[in-house]
Amino acid sequence: MARDTYLEALSAALFAGRLANAGGTVLDVAEAARTAPTPPQPARAPDLLLDGLAALITEGHAVGVPMLKQAVDAFRGAGLSTEDGLRWLWLACHAAGLVWDYESWDVLSARQVTLSRDAGAPIALVIAYSTRAGVHLFAGDFATAGSLVVEVQSVMQATASSIAPYGAVTLAVLQGREAESLELIDVATKDVEGRGEGEGLTFVHWAKAVLCNSLCRYDEALAAAQQASDDSPALWFSTWGLVELIEAAARSGVPKHAHGVLQRLSETTLASGTDWALGVEARSRALLSDGEVAEGLYRQAVDHLARTPLRVEFGRSLLVYGEWLRRQRRRRDGRDQLRRAYEVFDSIGANAFAERARMELRATGGYARKRTVDTAELLSAQEGLVARLASGGASNSEIAAQLFISPATVAYHLRKVFVKLGISSRTQLVGALPAQRDAALRFRPES
Repeated sequence: MARDTYLEALSAALFAGRLANAGGTVLDVAEAARTAPTPPQPARAPDLLLDGLAALITEGHAVGVPMLKQAVDAFRGAGLSTEDGLRWLWLACHAAGLVWDYESWDVLSARQVTLSRDAGAPIALVIAYSTRAGVHLFAGDFATAGSLVVEVQSVMQATASSIAPYGAVTLAVLQGREAESLELIDVATKDVEGRGEGEGLTFVHWAKAVLCNSLCRYDEALAAAQQASDDSPALWFSTWGLVELIEAAARSGVPKHAHGVLQRLSETTLASGTDWALGVEARSRALLSDGEVAEGLYRQAVDHLARTPLRVEFGRSLLVYGEWLRRQRRRRDGRDQLRRAYEVFDSIGANAFAERARMELRATGGYARKRTVDTAELLSAQEGLVARLASGGASNSEIAAQLFISPATVAYHLRKVFVKLGISSRTQLVGALPAQRDAALRFRPES
Protein backbone atom coordinates (compact mmCIF):
# COMPACT_ATOMS: atom_id res chain seq x y z
CA MET A 1 0.00 0.00 0.00
CA ALA A 2 2.87 2.37 0.77
CA ARG A 3 4.45 1.75 -2.62
CA ASP A 4 1.16 2.24 -4.46
CA THR A 5 0.63 5.48 -2.56
CA TYR A 6 4.07 6.73 -3.58
CA LEU A 7 3.34 5.85 -7.20
CA GLU A 8 0.03 7.73 -7.01
CA ALA A 9 1.87 10.72 -5.56
CA LEU A 10 4.51 10.56 -8.28
CA SER A 11 1.77 10.40 -10.94
CA ALA A 12 0.13 13.50 -9.46
CA ALA A 13 3.48 15.30 -9.32
CA LEU A 14 4.11 14.51 -12.99
CA PHE A 15 0.72 15.96 -13.92
CA ALA A 16 1.39 19.07 -11.82
CA GLY A 17 4.87 19.45 -13.30
CA ARG A 18 6.16 23.01 -13.27
CA LEU A 19 2.96 24.24 -11.58
CA ALA A 20 3.42 22.08 -8.46
CA ASN A 21 3.51 23.82 -5.09
CA ALA A 22 6.73 23.94 -3.10
CA GLY A 23 7.40 20.60 -1.46
CA GLY A 24 5.32 18.73 -4.02
CA THR A 25 7.61 18.85 -7.03
CA VAL A 26 8.48 15.77 -9.05
CA LEU A 27 11.95 15.71 -7.48
CA ASP A 28 10.55 16.04 -3.95
CA VAL A 29 8.18 13.11 -4.44
CA ALA A 30 10.79 10.98 -6.21
CA GLU A 31 13.25 11.46 -3.34
CA ALA A 32 10.56 10.47 -0.86
CA ALA A 33 9.66 7.43 -2.99
CA ARG A 34 13.25 6.16 -2.77
CA THR A 35 12.55 5.53 0.94
CA ALA A 36 9.59 3.25 0.20
CA PRO A 37 9.67 -0.28 1.66
CA THR A 38 11.42 -2.92 -0.42
CA PRO A 39 8.84 -4.71 -2.60
CA PRO A 40 8.12 -8.40 -2.12
CA GLN A 41 9.72 -10.71 -4.66
CA PRO A 42 9.02 -11.18 -7.46
CA ALA A 43 8.35 -7.46 -7.80
CA ARG A 44 5.07 -6.42 -9.40
CA ALA A 45 5.04 -4.29 -12.53
CA PRO A 46 3.96 -1.18 -10.53
CA ASP A 47 6.88 -1.74 -8.12
CA LEU A 48 9.34 -1.75 -11.00
CA LEU A 49 7.69 1.35 -12.44
CA LEU A 50 7.98 3.24 -9.14
CA ASP A 51 11.64 2.36 -8.68
CA GLY A 52 12.48 3.17 -12.31
CA LEU A 53 10.80 6.57 -12.33
CA ALA A 54 12.23 7.55 -8.96
CA ALA A 55 15.73 6.50 -10.05
CA LEU A 56 15.51 8.37 -13.37
CA ILE A 57 14.42 11.58 -11.64
CA THR A 58 16.94 11.47 -8.79
CA GLU A 59 19.95 9.80 -10.44
CA GLY A 60 19.53 10.33 -14.18
CA HIS A 61 18.78 8.30 -17.26
CA ALA A 62 21.81 6.03 -17.08
CA VAL A 63 20.47 4.59 -13.82
CA GLY A 64 16.74 4.95 -14.40
CA VAL A 65 16.30 3.78 -17.99
CA PRO A 66 17.39 0.13 -17.47
CA MET A 67 14.94 -0.09 -14.56
CA LEU A 68 12.15 1.49 -16.60
CA LYS A 69 12.78 -0.98 -19.41
CA GLN A 70 12.18 -3.80 -16.92
CA ALA A 71 8.98 -2.14 -15.81
CA VAL A 72 7.73 -1.73 -19.38
CA ASP A 73 8.48 -5.40 -20.10
CA ALA A 74 6.58 -6.40 -16.96
CA PHE A 75 3.52 -4.42 -18.05
CA ARG A 76 3.67 -6.18 -21.43
CA GLY A 77 3.71 -9.58 -19.70
CA ALA A 78 0.78 -11.93 -19.33
CA GLY A 79 0.70 -11.68 -15.52
CA LEU A 80 -0.65 -8.12 -15.36
CA SER A 81 -3.92 -7.95 -13.43
CA THR A 82 -6.91 -5.99 -14.72
CA GLU A 83 -6.78 -3.77 -11.63
CA ASP A 84 -3.11 -2.88 -12.12
CA GLY A 85 -3.68 -2.39 -15.84
CA LEU A 86 -6.53 0.06 -15.36
CA ARG A 87 -4.65 1.92 -12.68
CA TRP A 88 -1.15 2.13 -14.12
CA LEU A 89 -1.05 1.37 -17.86
CA TRP A 90 -1.22 5.06 -18.79
CA LEU A 91 1.91 5.65 -16.71
CA ALA A 92 3.58 2.59 -18.25
CA CYS A 93 2.90 4.11 -21.69
CA HIS A 94 4.58 7.28 -20.42
CA ALA A 95 7.57 5.19 -19.33
CA ALA A 96 7.75 3.60 -22.79
CA GLY A 97 7.95 7.09 -24.27
CA LEU A 98 10.69 8.08 -21.83
CA VAL A 99 12.87 5.16 -22.98
CA TRP A 100 12.03 5.80 -26.67
CA ASP A 101 10.30 2.43 -27.03
CA TYR A 102 7.64 2.99 -29.69
CA GLU A 103 6.71 -0.69 -29.99
CA SER A 104 5.87 -0.94 -26.29
CA TRP A 105 3.95 2.35 -26.41
CA ASP A 106 1.89 0.79 -29.21
CA VAL A 107 1.28 -2.52 -27.40
CA LEU A 108 0.53 -1.00 -23.99
CA SER A 109 -1.80 1.72 -25.29
CA ALA A 110 -3.82 -0.87 -27.23
CA ARG A 111 -4.12 -2.99 -24.07
CA GLN A 112 -5.12 0.11 -22.11
CA VAL A 113 -8.02 0.78 -24.50
CA THR A 114 -9.18 -2.84 -24.37
CA LEU A 115 -9.10 -3.05 -20.58
CA SER A 116 -10.89 0.27 -20.15
CA ARG A 117 -13.63 -0.75 -22.56
CA ASP A 118 -14.08 -4.22 -21.12
CA ALA A 119 -14.29 -2.81 -17.60
CA GLY A 120 -16.79 -0.14 -18.63
CA ALA A 121 -14.51 2.56 -17.22
CA PRO A 122 -15.25 5.71 -19.27
CA ILE A 123 -12.88 8.02 -17.37
CA ALA A 124 -10.00 5.60 -17.93
CA LEU A 125 -11.12 5.30 -21.55
CA VAL A 126 -10.66 9.04 -22.13
CA ILE A 127 -7.01 8.78 -21.10
CA ALA A 128 -6.60 5.52 -23.04
CA TYR A 129 -7.92 6.99 -26.29
CA SER A 130 -5.76 10.09 -25.89
CA THR A 131 -2.64 8.00 -25.31
CA ARG A 132 -3.49 5.73 -28.22
CA ALA A 133 -3.94 8.70 -30.55
CA GLY A 134 -0.30 9.64 -29.97
CA VAL A 135 0.86 6.28 -31.30
CA HIS A 136 -0.91 6.88 -34.61
CA LEU A 137 0.14 10.52 -34.83
CA PHE A 138 3.84 9.67 -34.67
CA ALA A 139 3.28 6.96 -37.29
CA GLY A 140 1.61 9.49 -39.58
CA ASP A 141 -1.75 7.71 -39.46
CA PHE A 142 -3.76 10.89 -39.04
CA ALA A 143 -7.11 9.38 -40.05
CA THR A 144 -7.05 6.86 -37.20
CA ALA A 145 -5.74 9.47 -34.78
CA GLY A 146 -8.58 11.79 -35.77
CA SER A 147 -11.13 9.07 -35.06
CA LEU A 148 -9.64 8.57 -31.61
CA VAL A 149 -9.84 12.31 -30.96
CA VAL A 150 -13.56 12.10 -31.78
CA GLU A 151 -13.91 9.18 -29.37
CA VAL A 152 -12.24 11.23 -26.62
CA GLN A 153 -14.63 14.12 -27.19
CA SER A 154 -17.69 11.82 -27.23
CA VAL A 155 -16.81 10.15 -23.94
CA MET A 156 -15.95 13.46 -22.26
CA GLN A 157 -19.28 14.96 -23.28
CA ALA A 158 -21.18 11.93 -22.02
CA THR A 159 -19.36 11.77 -18.68
CA ALA A 160 -18.83 15.51 -18.08
CA SER A 161 -15.12 14.75 -17.67
CA SER A 162 -12.21 16.76 -18.99
CA ILE A 163 -8.67 16.24 -20.21
CA ALA A 164 -6.32 18.57 -22.05
CA PRO A 165 -6.77 18.19 -25.85
CA TYR A 166 -3.42 16.48 -26.42
CA GLY A 167 -4.59 14.52 -29.45
CA ALA A 168 -6.52 17.35 -31.11
CA VAL A 169 -3.64 19.81 -30.73
CA THR A 170 -0.98 17.39 -32.02
CA LEU A 171 -3.14 16.37 -34.97
CA ALA A 172 -3.69 19.98 -36.04
CA VAL A 173 0.02 20.78 -35.59
CA LEU A 174 1.30 17.81 -37.59
CA GLN A 175 -1.22 18.45 -40.34
CA GLY A 176 0.08 22.01 -40.53
CA ARG A 177 -3.26 23.70 -39.85
CA GLU A 178 -1.75 26.88 -38.45
CA ALA A 179 -4.82 28.91 -37.46
CA GLU A 180 -6.58 25.96 -35.84
CA SER A 181 -3.38 24.86 -34.09
CA LEU A 182 -2.80 28.27 -32.53
CA GLU A 183 -6.42 28.51 -31.42
CA LEU A 184 -6.31 25.05 -29.84
CA ILE A 185 -2.97 25.83 -28.18
CA ASP A 186 -4.44 29.00 -26.68
CA VAL A 187 -7.51 27.13 -25.36
CA ALA A 188 -5.37 24.29 -24.01
CA THR A 189 -2.99 26.70 -22.28
CA LYS A 190 -5.83 28.38 -20.39
CA ASP A 191 -7.32 24.98 -19.55
CA VAL A 192 -4.18 23.43 -18.09
CA GLU A 193 -3.17 26.58 -16.24
CA GLY A 194 -6.61 26.73 -14.64
CA ARG A 195 -6.27 23.16 -13.39
CA GLY A 196 -2.63 23.41 -12.36
CA GLU A 197 -1.60 20.81 -14.94
CA GLY A 198 2.00 21.70 -15.60
CA GLU A 199 2.58 18.68 -17.83
CA GLY A 200 -0.05 20.07 -20.17
CA LEU A 201 1.72 23.43 -20.21
CA THR A 202 4.96 21.71 -21.22
CA PHE A 203 3.01 19.91 -23.93
CA VAL A 204 1.60 23.09 -25.49
CA HIS A 205 5.08 24.66 -25.59
CA TRP A 206 6.36 21.54 -27.38
CA ALA A 207 3.42 21.58 -29.80
CA LYS A 208 4.02 25.22 -30.67
CA ALA A 209 7.71 24.50 -31.24
CA VAL A 210 6.87 21.71 -33.69
CA LEU A 211 4.37 23.94 -35.49
CA CYS A 212 6.81 26.84 -35.82
CA ASN A 213 9.64 24.57 -37.00
CA SER A 214 7.34 23.18 -39.69
CA LEU A 215 6.48 26.73 -40.80
CA CYS A 216 10.15 27.85 -40.84
CA ARG A 217 9.50 30.34 -38.02
CA TYR A 218 12.59 29.26 -36.17
CA ASP A 219 12.91 32.14 -33.70
CA GLU A 220 9.41 31.40 -32.39
CA ALA A 221 10.15 27.68 -32.36
CA LEU A 222 13.30 28.30 -30.33
CA ALA A 223 11.45 30.32 -27.69
CA ALA A 224 8.70 27.71 -27.36
CA ALA A 225 11.15 24.81 -27.26
CA GLN A 226 13.20 26.48 -24.52
CA GLN A 227 10.03 26.69 -22.42
CA ALA A 228 9.09 23.08 -23.18
CA SER A 229 12.51 21.69 -22.28
CA ASP A 230 12.66 23.61 -18.99
CA ASP A 231 10.86 20.93 -17.01
CA SER A 232 11.45 17.55 -15.36
CA PRO A 233 13.42 14.93 -17.36
CA ALA A 234 10.63 12.52 -16.45
CA LEU A 235 8.24 14.28 -18.84
CA TRP A 236 8.44 13.07 -22.42
CA PHE A 237 7.30 16.45 -23.79
CA SER A 238 10.26 18.05 -22.03
CA THR A 239 12.66 15.60 -23.70
CA TRP A 240 10.99 16.04 -27.08
CA GLY A 241 11.32 19.78 -26.57
CA LEU A 242 15.10 19.34 -26.63
CA VAL A 243 14.85 17.94 -30.16
CA GLU A 244 12.85 20.94 -31.37
CA LEU A 245 15.22 23.35 -29.61
CA ILE A 246 18.26 21.93 -31.39
CA GLU A 247 16.67 22.22 -34.85
CA ALA A 248 15.36 25.72 -34.14
CA ALA A 249 18.72 26.90 -32.81
CA ALA A 250 20.60 25.49 -35.78
CA ARG A 251 18.19 27.07 -38.26
CA SER A 252 18.17 30.40 -36.37
CA GLY A 253 21.94 30.72 -36.70
CA VAL A 254 22.59 30.32 -32.97
CA PRO A 255 23.83 26.72 -32.69
CA LYS A 256 25.79 27.61 -29.54
CA HIS A 257 22.42 27.69 -27.72
CA ALA A 258 22.02 23.98 -28.41
CA HIS A 259 25.31 22.32 -27.48
CA GLY A 260 24.45 21.84 -23.80
CA VAL A 261 20.98 20.75 -24.86
CA LEU A 262 22.47 18.08 -27.11
CA GLN A 263 24.30 16.62 -24.11
CA ARG A 264 21.01 16.41 -22.18
CA LEU A 265 19.33 14.72 -25.14
CA SER A 266 22.18 12.24 -25.56
CA GLU A 267 21.85 11.14 -21.95
CA THR A 268 18.33 9.92 -22.73
CA THR A 269 18.95 8.45 -26.18
CA LEU A 270 22.16 6.56 -25.47
CA ALA A 271 20.65 4.97 -22.36
CA SER A 272 17.73 3.79 -24.50
CA GLY A 273 19.51 2.57 -27.63
CA THR A 274 16.38 2.11 -29.79
CA ASP A 275 16.28 3.09 -33.46
CA TRP A 276 13.92 5.93 -32.54
CA ALA A 277 16.33 7.28 -29.94
CA LEU A 278 19.50 6.85 -31.97
CA GLY A 279 17.90 8.27 -35.11
CA VAL A 280 16.69 11.41 -33.37
CA GLU A 281 20.04 11.90 -31.65
CA ALA A 282 22.00 11.45 -34.90
CA ARG A 283 19.78 14.00 -36.65
CA SER A 284 20.15 16.47 -33.80
CA ARG A 285 23.92 16.02 -33.67
CA ALA A 286 24.16 16.41 -37.45
CA LEU A 287 22.41 19.78 -37.29
CA LEU A 288 25.27 21.01 -35.10
CA SER A 289 28.07 19.42 -37.14
CA ASP A 290 29.93 20.13 -40.40
CA GLY A 291 31.48 18.30 -43.31
CA GLU A 292 31.82 14.54 -43.46
CA VAL A 293 30.83 14.20 -39.81
CA ALA A 294 27.50 15.87 -40.47
CA GLU A 295 26.79 13.77 -43.55
CA GLY A 296 27.56 10.53 -41.72
CA LEU A 297 25.20 11.52 -38.93
CA TYR A 298 22.40 12.47 -41.32
CA ARG A 299 22.71 9.07 -42.99
CA GLN A 300 22.64 7.33 -39.62
CA ALA A 301 19.47 9.20 -38.71
CA VAL A 302 17.75 8.20 -41.93
CA ASP A 303 18.85 4.57 -41.60
CA HIS A 304 17.71 4.24 -37.97
CA LEU A 305 14.32 5.86 -38.50
CA ALA A 306 13.65 3.97 -41.74
CA ARG A 307 13.51 0.84 -39.56
CA THR A 308 10.67 2.26 -37.46
CA PRO A 309 6.99 3.05 -38.16
CA LEU A 310 7.70 6.69 -37.22
CA ARG A 311 6.96 8.35 -40.56
CA VAL A 312 7.01 11.90 -39.22
CA GLU A 313 10.48 11.51 -37.69
CA PHE A 314 11.73 9.71 -40.81
CA GLY A 315 10.46 12.47 -43.08
CA ARG A 316 12.00 15.17 -40.91
CA SER A 317 15.38 13.44 -41.10
CA LEU A 318 15.21 13.29 -44.89
CA LEU A 319 14.19 16.95 -44.94
CA VAL A 320 17.06 18.36 -42.89
CA TYR A 321 19.54 16.10 -44.73
CA GLY A 322 18.28 17.42 -48.06
CA GLU A 323 18.43 21.01 -46.81
CA TRP A 324 22.02 20.47 -45.70
CA LEU A 325 23.00 18.97 -49.07
CA ARG A 326 21.51 21.94 -50.92
CA ARG A 327 23.47 24.34 -48.76
CA GLN A 328 26.60 22.36 -49.62
CA ARG A 329 25.79 23.09 -53.31
CA ARG A 330 25.12 19.41 -53.93
CA ARG A 331 21.84 20.10 -55.68
CA ARG A 332 21.33 16.71 -57.26
CA ASP A 333 21.94 14.80 -54.01
CA GLY A 334 19.79 17.27 -52.12
CA ARG A 335 17.02 16.91 -54.67
CA ASP A 336 16.82 13.16 -54.08
CA GLN A 337 16.46 13.50 -50.31
CA LEU A 338 14.04 16.41 -50.50
CA ARG A 339 11.81 14.59 -52.96
CA ARG A 340 11.70 11.60 -50.64
CA ALA A 341 10.88 13.89 -47.72
CA TYR A 342 8.11 15.59 -49.67
CA GLU A 343 6.61 12.24 -50.66
CA VAL A 344 6.57 11.05 -47.04
CA PHE A 345 4.92 14.22 -45.75
CA ASP A 346 2.51 14.53 -48.65
CA SER A 347 1.41 10.89 -48.33
CA ILE A 348 0.45 11.29 -44.66
CA GLY A 349 -0.96 14.81 -44.90
CA ALA A 350 1.74 16.68 -42.93
CA ASN A 351 1.13 19.73 -45.08
CA ALA A 352 3.39 22.34 -43.47
CA PHE A 353 6.41 20.04 -43.48
CA ALA A 354 5.51 19.02 -47.05
CA GLU A 355 5.46 22.67 -48.13
CA ARG A 356 8.84 23.27 -46.47
CA ALA A 357 10.23 20.28 -48.41
CA ARG A 358 8.57 21.48 -51.65
CA MET A 359 10.12 24.94 -51.38
CA GLU A 360 13.58 23.48 -50.77
CA LEU A 361 13.10 21.02 -53.63
CA ARG A 362 12.15 23.84 -56.00
CA ALA A 363 15.33 25.67 -54.99
CA THR A 364 17.34 22.69 -56.25
CA GLY A 365 15.58 22.80 -59.62
CA GLY A 366 13.30 19.89 -58.77
CA TYR A 367 9.53 19.71 -58.57
CA ALA A 368 7.02 17.84 -56.45
CA ARG A 369 4.08 15.90 -57.78
CA LYS A 370 0.87 16.58 -55.86
CA ARG A 371 -1.00 13.46 -54.85
CA THR A 372 -4.67 12.97 -55.50
CA VAL A 373 -7.10 13.53 -52.61
CA ASP A 374 -7.44 10.43 -50.44
CA THR A 375 -10.89 9.09 -49.62
CA ALA A 376 -10.20 9.64 -45.92
CA GLU A 377 -9.59 13.36 -46.53
CA LEU A 378 -13.10 13.81 -47.91
CA LEU A 379 -14.60 12.90 -44.54
CA SER A 380 -14.46 14.70 -41.21
CA ALA A 381 -13.01 12.74 -38.30
CA GLN A 382 -16.49 11.97 -36.93
CA GLU A 383 -17.84 10.99 -40.33
CA GLY A 384 -14.88 8.68 -40.86
CA LEU A 385 -15.39 7.00 -37.51
CA VAL A 386 -19.13 6.51 -38.05
CA ALA A 387 -18.47 5.14 -41.54
CA ARG A 388 -15.87 2.65 -40.29
CA LEU A 389 -18.15 1.38 -37.54
CA ALA A 390 -21.02 1.04 -40.01
CA SER A 391 -18.80 -0.82 -42.49
CA GLY A 392 -18.03 -3.29 -39.69
CA GLY A 393 -21.70 -4.21 -39.36
CA ALA A 394 -22.83 -1.95 -36.52
CA SER A 395 -26.37 -0.59 -36.63
CA ASN A 396 -27.17 3.09 -36.11
CA SER A 397 -28.32 2.36 -32.54
CA GLU A 398 -25.12 0.43 -31.77
CA ILE A 399 -22.91 3.20 -33.18
CA ALA A 400 -24.88 5.78 -31.20
CA ALA A 401 -24.32 3.83 -27.97
CA GLN A 402 -20.59 3.51 -28.55
CA LEU A 403 -20.11 7.18 -29.44
CA PHE A 404 -22.59 8.60 -26.92
CA ILE A 405 -24.65 10.32 -29.62
CA SER A 406 -28.20 9.83 -30.88
CA PRO A 407 -29.20 7.41 -33.68
CA ALA A 408 -30.52 10.43 -35.60
CA THR A 409 -27.05 12.02 -35.47
CA VAL A 410 -25.54 8.77 -36.76
CA ALA A 411 -28.01 8.74 -39.66
CA TYR A 412 -27.14 12.36 -40.43
CA HIS A 413 -23.42 11.59 -40.60
CA LEU A 414 -23.99 8.52 -42.78
CA ARG A 415 -26.05 10.53 -45.28
CA LYS A 416 -23.16 12.98 -45.60
CA VAL A 417 -20.71 10.09 -46.01
CA PHE A 418 -22.78 8.54 -48.82
CA VAL A 419 -22.89 11.86 -50.70
CA LYS A 420 -19.17 12.55 -50.30
CA LEU A 421 -18.14 9.03 -51.36
CA GLY A 422 -20.71 8.76 -54.15
CA ILE A 423 -22.31 5.59 -52.76
CA SER A 424 -25.86 4.70 -51.82
CA SER A 425 -25.72 1.86 -49.27
CA ARG A 426 -23.86 0.60 -46.22
CA THR A 427 -22.62 -2.45 -48.10
CA GLN A 428 -20.61 -0.18 -50.41
CA LEU A 429 -18.69 1.32 -47.48
CA VAL A 430 -16.28 -1.62 -47.23
CA GLY A 431 -14.87 -0.99 -50.69
CA ALA A 432 -14.92 2.79 -50.35
CA LEU A 433 -12.95 3.04 -47.09
CA PRO A 434 -9.32 2.17 -46.31
CA ALA A 435 -8.77 -1.02 -44.31
CA GLN A 436 -9.28 -0.71 -40.56
CA ARG A 437 -5.90 -0.37 -38.84
CA ASP A 438 -6.74 -0.28 -35.16
CA ALA A 439 -8.82 -2.71 -33.16
CA ALA A 440 -9.65 0.14 -30.76
CA LEU A 441 -11.89 1.63 -33.45
CA ARG A 442 -13.71 -1.53 -34.50
CA PHE A 443 -17.25 -2.07 -33.34
CA ARG A 444 -17.50 -4.48 -30.42
CA PRO A 445 -21.04 -5.64 -29.66
CA GLU A 446 -21.96 -5.91 -26.00
CA SER A 447 -21.81 -9.44 -24.63
